[in-house]
Amino acid sequence: MNKPLDLDSIATMKFGVGQSVPRKEDPVLVRGEGCYSDDVNLEGQLHAALVRSQYPHGMIRSIDAGVALEMEGVVAVITGQDLAEAGYGPIVSTLGFRNRDGSPMNNVARAAFATDKVRYIGDPIAMVVANTPEQARDAVEAVEVDIDPIDAVVEPSQAMSPDAPQIYDDIPQNRVVDFHYGDADAVGKAFSEAAHVTRLPIVSNRVIVASMEPRSAIAEYDADGGRWTMHMGSQGVFGMRALLAKQVLGVETDKLRIRTRHVGGSFGMKSAVYPEYVGLLHAARALGRPVKWTDTRSESFVSDTHGRAIELEASLALDEKGRFLAVKLEGFADMGAYLCHVAPMFSTLNLAKNVVSVYRTKLVEIDVAAVLTNTSPMGPYRGAGRPDANYVMERLIDTAAAEMGIDRVALRRRNHIKPAQMPYATPVETLYDSGEFTALLDKALDAADWKGFRKRRRASEKRGMLRGIGIGQYLEVTAPPVNEMGGIRFEKDGTVTIITGTLDYGQGHASAFAQVLTSRLGVPFDKINLLQGDSDELIAGGGTGGSKSIMASGAAILEASDKVIEKGRAIAAHVLEAAAADIEFSEGGFAIVGTDRTIGIMELAAKLREGMALPEDVPDSLDVSHVHESAPSAYPNGCHVAEIEIDPETGMVRIDRYVAVNDFGIIVNPMLVTGQLHGGIVQGFGQAVMERVVYDESGQFVTGSFMDYALPRAEDVPFFDFDSHSVPATTNLLGAKGCGEAGCAGSLPAIMNAIVDAVRPLGIDHVNMPATPQVLWKLIRDARDARAAQAA
Repeated sequence: MNKPLDLDSIATMKFGVGQSVPRKEDPVLVRGEGCYSDDVNLEGQLHAALVRSQYPHGMIRSIDAGVALEMEGVVAVITGQDLAEAGYGPIVSTLGFRNRDGSPMNNVARAAFATDKVRYIGDPIAMVVANTPEQARDAVEAVEVDIDPIDAVVEPSQAMSPDAPQIYDDIPQNRVVDFHYGDADAVGKAFSEAAHVTRLPIVSNRVIVASMEPRSAIAEYDADGGRWTMHMGSQGVFGMRALLAKQVLGVETDKLRIRTRHVGGSFGMKSAVYPEYVGLLHAARALGRPVKWTDTRSESFVSDTHGRAIELEASLALDEKGRFLAVKLEGFADMGAYLCHVAPMFSTLNLAKNVVSVYRTKLVEIDVAAVLTNTSPMGPYRGAGRPDANYVMERLIDTAAAEMGIDRVALRRRNHIKPAQMPYATPVETLYDSGEFTALLDKALDAADWKGFRKRRRASEKRGMLRGIGIGQYLEVTAPPVNEMGGIRFEKDGTVTIITGTLDYGQGHASAFAQVLTSRLGVPFDKINLLQGDSDELIAGGGTGGSKSIMASGAAILEASDKVIEKGRAIAAHVLEAAAADIEFSEGGFAIVGTDRTIGIMELAAKLREGMALPEDVPDSLDVSHVHESAPSAYPNGCHVAEIEIDPETGMVRIDRYVAVNDFGIIVNPMLVTGQLHGGIVQGFGQAVMERVVYDESGQFVTGSFMDYALPRAEDVPFFDFDSHSVPATTNLLGAKGCGEAGCAGSLPAIMNAIVDAVRPLGIDHVNMPATPQVLWKLIRDARDARAAQAA
């Protein structure tokens, strides 16, 4: 029981752990046969559309739905007052963060639909329900909402100003939490005694999540059983059910069923409870018919949570030899107008836990005010603060190296945590179990031909181009441990179903989990199903997020498999007429020790289906329903090297070469990992050079569609070179470390360090994201003008 996988014995298995097996779900998806939330239709369903605020801030004086209710096909208009009278609870953050003085943070109790005040462009005010989507959308235009505008605040650095508009009467200075982590006195002393201090203003720009599939949901209500069913995209049905049932509906979880089928991307955004879901659940019960809603792409820009939005003053203290003494981050984290369920963790605590990265940094202090603004609420976005923290540290290191005249590679090596120091206790209460950070860096530099860069830079200069190369070394702390289900069910049709509470929204769990199962039990890969999106089937489930799924579900599958073997040994002993103690299991079969008498696990399952007679003390099934107590966080790490060219006449950035060497521990499916890295790197590139949500000073939303908001395309990036330097984790049964967020964590610093390296010869030592063509063109022009004026 509970043994790690024997990697040597499975190395030759075609579909086992370590093999690049194509995603099981792809044939269905590429044929257009997937079933996403909008593909679900129920008999007699109605359709909903939302009335949203056109003002960033204002008092609601009246809502008149009279004309809308008279329009063809309109069945109802549901307002916040209707929801309040029905007794639904508010949407609140589930985290109990505290201020530096120990007092609780100012949580926001969000009513699903605004009743007294609107607080951002897109704030839901009412829901129109009609026979068709078109009728619902038309009627939205006829709902008259009288709003008295109020001044808005959109910049987090201005939210606490004495003259800033107050978004909530009971939240002074618009501050949710005065977050502080670390020993301020010790950090202050380290800075005062430091031989050198590097300081940088760093912005992690607000971005649109822009998942391929907009949010959609359909709710139905069984009046006889007093039970709802919600079909929706999510990151985990077990957690979503708990949030909606207990927090909003005020019922036990057995009164709500959540079903999620295929999900076209999420990156953290679809993990939250949204106002639309509350309106749908209410409408389904009140009207006695299923009610469906699907977001439009333009609406999703304001209705979905946004990502990032952190403004920091980052400081690094070093001794005379360039050894790190302390790092301090202080500034503002934008929460938007309301708090999602895990706010403000991603822009406060996750910064603290990840900024240490792979370096021996003695002291850490984080001093961040999480504030409210009249903007769309913020939520977790691929990495949820982890990429931001790594980006900050890597920019500090490059800047410190330049200021102190130390080679940037040497400075990193000098401060690396060494393998001999493992397990390594960090100053932020994490314990690294494994890692070879210097060897990984060296491998990445060799793969990137670091030594040949100067020759390539000279060639670029001859063509009038600026060339730079940048390092992005990173380490992430994966999501904290939660219990996870590992169910294994032998079906009547001869297949085997894995049941787990993590949820695939593009990662390819069906293949990876099947590989784990076939490696342990020898069940044929093509006979394995995955059940993950039905809360009625689960007894536990942590959902997917924080790069923990393969560790949580993988370990749960291994432990459940051992229970299957234990049951199978007793059944096989009866079939083979031997003592259970004499039965051994290997390569998918049970055998009497020392003999050639065997029975395969699938054959044994077939005999059980046929109704084989068994003694009372022998299990009558191989099925297992197990809960794994999750292992501690793991620490995926790596080094990305980006080489870029900038056209100084246009400011355009082109990635010429890109290398990533990563330590993900034991890799279950290299092909899936490569795909995850592709996506993450491109997302990081988008944030680094083109993506930025813009509100004007009044709070109006400027970047409201893809006409105004740029996303990277395939032509914007080169082919990537990947390699591994895997050091198995010692804290989980698989030895895995997680990979889902690593692309962003490495690409943000690698690309931005490369950009700064390209323009540093012009006297530019820092560029904030996004380094758009306009930004770079102006910086380059101003730098050249300044030099010309100086020369004159």
